[in-house]
Amino acid sequence: MIAMEAKEAKPLRHGYTTGACATAATKAALLALITRQPQQEVTIPLPIGQDVTFQLERCEHTADTGYAAVIKDGGDDPDATHGALIESTVTWRDGAGIELDGGVGVGRVTKPGLPVPVGEAAINPVPRKMIRQAVESVLAQFGIKRGVRVVISVPDGEEIAKKTLNGRLGILGGISILGTRGIVVPFSTAAYKASIAQAIKVAHEAGCRHIVLSTGGRSEKTAMELYPELPEEAFVEMGDFVGFSLKQCKQKQMEKVTLVGMMGKFSKVAQGVMMVHSRSAPVDFGFLAEVAREAGADVQRLNQIREANTASQVGDLMADSPSFFAKLCEYCCRSGLKETGGGLAIETILITMKGSLLGRVTINETSD
Repeated sequence: MIAMEAKEAKPLRHGYTTGACATAATKAALLALITRQPQQEVTIPLPIGQDVTFQLERCEHTADTGYAAVIKDGGDDPDATHGALIESTVTWRDGAGIELDGGVGVGRVTKPGLPVPVGEAAINPVPRKMIRQAVESVLAQFGIKRGVRVVISVPDGEEIAKKTLNGRLGILGGISILGTRGIVVPFSTAAYKASIAQAIKVAHEAGCRHIVLSTGGRSEKTAMELYPELPEEAFVEMGDFVGFSLKQCKQKQMEKVTLVGMMGKFSKVAQGVMMVHSRSAPVDFGFLAEVAREAGADVQRLNQIREANTASQVGDLMADSPSFFAKLCEYCCRSGLKETGGGLAIETILITMKGSLLGRVTINETSD
């Protein structure tokens, strides 16, 4: 038993995002092009403020091309891209500036509603920024003022993408280059639930009777801005475990729980889906259209919602309808009260990816 508990307590090893790997490969490729020396390893800063050194799987150059590749390490709980070869090919370009594109195995966006415009390679905004900053830092290091073209490729990307939701989202031809923090936090159900339960217990023992549950780091940051008077212990990052977190709050006799999140996950909570990981349940656009109908949307907009690609796109379509977001928040509150059996007040705060407020509603167990 002691050995089993020790094994369970062993911390899970973080991995690195495809965006971090692409950045490291790009820096190495550019260094190889400039110095005419293959790189063995390269160090890059991550958005979370850490510097990380990557070992290169391959690195080579010609007179006008630098190439490097990194094997993606997903950590102790890897995703579909664990073990993928992330490549970067760097060349000089005639014009000024940095041109970034996707090559073989990197998907291309074909539908609206994603953070990358239609027609562009599926390299998300944070990885794009990381790659550009890496190029700029190397050019500055050597005092070079030339244009650079960077192409990110993933040889097995098209096959890997079959294990993801990319096809349904309209990202065709490969995977997406993702990551907002640079690291992959291991997704272990038991470990994550244990951390949530522990956090709520700590809050209870600190005297908190109002808990704020967020789906991620950006949501938590917004929550803290909305509730500056609450102590740090009151804020708990629940991730995808909405139902479990609510039940833990009920067990600890919390008087109020505030849920803070974005359209994608909360459109599922509104339907009563309490585990909102992308693989657990798709977004139901028919349901969102029904909520929009209740909010007074016309037939044309309802049809647009039914044909939407992402929940955030629905949010954009209904941006001028506060009643839509209020109704969605109300549905979330009622789903939460049903999950817990009542006995507490539940508030839902719906925000955009940038932290702007979309809707805010509070309901307690005595509400009709």
